[in-house]
Amino acid sequence: MSLAFVFPGQGSQSVGMLSQLATEFPQVQATFSEASDTLGYDLWDLVSSGPAESLNETQRTQPAMLAAGVAVWRSWQSVSDVQPAYLAGHSLGEYTALVAAGALNFSDAIKLVEQRGQFMQQAVPAGQGAMAAILGLDDDIVRSVCAEAAANGVAEAVNFNSPGQVVIAGDTNAINSAIELAKEQGAKRALLLPVSVPSHCALMKPAAEQLAQALADITIQVPTIPVIHNVSVTSVDNQADIKRLLAEQLYNPVRWVETVQFLAAQGVNTLVECGPGKVLAGLTKRIDRSIIGLPVFDQASLDKALETAGETK
Repeated sequence: MSLAFVFPGQGSQSVGMLSQLATEFPQVQATFSEASDTLGYDLWDLVSSGPAESLNETQRTQPAMLAAGVAVWRSWQSVSDVQPAYLAGHSLGEYTALVAAGALNFSDAIKLVEQRGQFMQQAVPAGQGAMAAILGLDDDIVRSVCAEAAANGVAEAVNFNSPGQVVIAGDTNAINSAIELAKEQGAKRALLLPVSVPSHCALMKPAAEQLAQALADITIQVPTIPVIHNVSVTSVDNQADIKRLLAEQLYNPVRWVETVQFLAAQGVNTLVECGPGKVLAGLTKRIDRSIIGLPVFDQASLDKALETAGETK
């Protein structure tokens, strides 16, 4: 059996996430306590009690999701010696993967993703950017729809999540235009997403420049496990390359379909999703049915994944 561990990004957060796992694994609250010390506020209280409006602010969502993924990873490590052959993360989840790989210090990563959220929010004033999910169209048709809608501003295909599921991002007017064009092309659904920041499009270039400056002060080690990056669908060992890919990720697409296909080509047959929700496990099923997707977010799901992986301490 060949395992890959993957880490979700924004959108999988919810008030009360990991509450059951925290009752069984002290690693959960310890991880959030460590993050809280860095942030200067009680992150576990926010995750446990809300309000959801605060948790959904990107500069809070990003540290919360990073801490959640690391907490699940540490919980797994406390009961299993099984190590994945590869790591990957969807958007923000790439930072979680780098922490799990020992490349990025956890406290550094928490501060970095808080800044990432702030830079992203500052780059596009509220209401001026949008994201939308387009379901049921080929990737090339979505790209052509965006090219046509770009007469009204930036419109780009930014998340290739599974066959027939692409997320687009850009200026609000252009994205609204793209939604109508996608419907005309026969999209099963084309709907705005409830987000305040148009991630992974050209509007994020100013944020990427700020992020590159923040990354300059951080030391990144050689990953102990290969991390497959969103931008390149490759793993890199060089600190400069990792920093470059993290900055470029802000204004480049998340190539998730290709990431799962790459893992399958390397012989990966089991994909463990570390963190709240089941988004990546669900996408995996649509991309390659030969890969088993196992979400881990509570004791029962952890036990199932351990049983499938076949080894416990």
